[in-house]
Amino acid sequence: MKQTPRSLAVDLLDRIDRTGAFAEPLLNACLDDSLLNTQDRHLLTSLVYGTLRMRGHLDWLIQKLYKGNFSFMQEGIRNILRTALYQFLFMDRIPIFALVDEAVELTKLRYPGREKLVNALLRNAVRKTKSEDLAYPDLYKNPVEHLSIVHSHPSWLVRRWLNIYGMERTLSLCKANNKVPPVTIRVNLLRTTRSALKELLEHDGFAVSECVFSPDGLLVTAQPRSLRSTNAIEQGLFILQDEASQLISHLVAPAEGEKVLDLCCGSGVKTTHLAALMNNKGLIRAVDIYQAKLESLNRLSAKMGISIIKTLQADASTKQNEGLLDNFDCVLVDAPCSGLGTLRRNPEIKWRLQQRELPSYKRIQELILNRAAALLRHGGRLVYSTCTLLPEENDLLIRNFLSGHRDFSQVTSHNTKAIASVCIDEDGFFRTAPDQHGGMDGFFAAVLIKD
Repeated sequence: MKQTPRSLAVDLLDRIDRTGAFAEPLLNACLDDSLLNTQDRHLLTSLVYGTLRMRGHLDWLIQKLYKGNFSFMQEGIRNILRTALYQFLFMDRIPIFALVDEAVELTKLRYPGREKLVNALLRNAVRKTKSEDLAYPDLYKNPVEHLSIVHSHPSWLVRRWLNIYGMERTLSLCKANNKVPPVTIRVNLLRTTRSALKELLEHDGFAVSECVFSPDGLLVTAQPRSLRSTNAIEQGLFILQDEASQLISHLVAPAEGEKVLDLCCGSGVKTTHLAALMNNKGLIRAVDIYQAKLESLNRLSAKMGISIIKTLQADASTKQNEGLLDNFDCVLVDAPCSGLGTLRRNPEIKWRLQQRELPSYKRIQELILNRAAALLRHGGRLVYSTCTLLPEENDLLIRNFLSGHRDFSQVTSHNTKAIASVCIDEDGFFRTAPDQHGGMDGFFAAVLIKD
């Protein structure tokens, strides 16, 4: 059977389930290797991310129609059903007979003898949906079930958000998380300017506008081809980065010549931004526990023309960090977190993260924050950031930290022009969310000073 966007989507979803990998690198690798045309590339991308976002809704429907035990159904058959139902329920211009027939043929090839089951389930779903013969839980009588099923979020998370935000805001968040996120890039100001890059990309056929909040950001609204295939990205002129993520480095506000510590640097997206804001003058010590990420950072630094970043493989939660001094001018703790502010981009998190895992994030965040405090000079700045929306990983953790560190105080007035007042809450914390602020990812940050 010829590989099609639908069969490739099932392959990728199977691999995501089997390996625990994220969709983005697997999808990018598949797109790089495939000979799909532009239309089919878009279809494949929509199928993979759309099926992941709406998985809870799709699984509920399958379980309503399947007479057997859903938990015993082979994962590959589930993904064949999920992708077909996603096309039927949420995509336009795809004939029903085509998606049913292809799902049946794919099942016949991979799971001989199960094609009749897939055919029956899909046709039953089409019939019941068209006749409106499916009773969804009522929003007001059973809000947790309604939101978790209709808007495809795990019930434990819906319950948490209802307790924190109330009905209206929770509904708004769930809806926003199922939308396609904006494509934003950060201009490498060491190599070009925002206006020059905008003109270059527009000349190549991209539709580009300046970001509202980030002075270094561009919003790409139409792509004739993948941004990753452009000469501009190969030349280190830009990097893909959400607008809220770009603002974190502006909160750090490093100056030329300073000594900066990025204690959880990962592959260096924010680290390289810090270097650009410092005009590549000073020192950035980039620490991460994973050597592979540091190697990615080194490659990115070289491509972007950065020479001030020095990497160190170490566990940021321990004191066994040889080579680290205790007199950094500023420290960024972009802490490992639950990632619940990035569900549009990483919908797998919804179905992997378990409520019982949340305390482990809090423990590691506290350890790293305490370590960062010890490495900062008096008068220095400590910026703590996450991409989650849960209080125990954000403001509650910072309040607890401040109560135990009397030599630290919170900065509630931010002088940098890059941080709009709408992104600062009444307590002086930086907050963004996918249902607010122009659709940025959900980030939190606090700026602290060591007295």
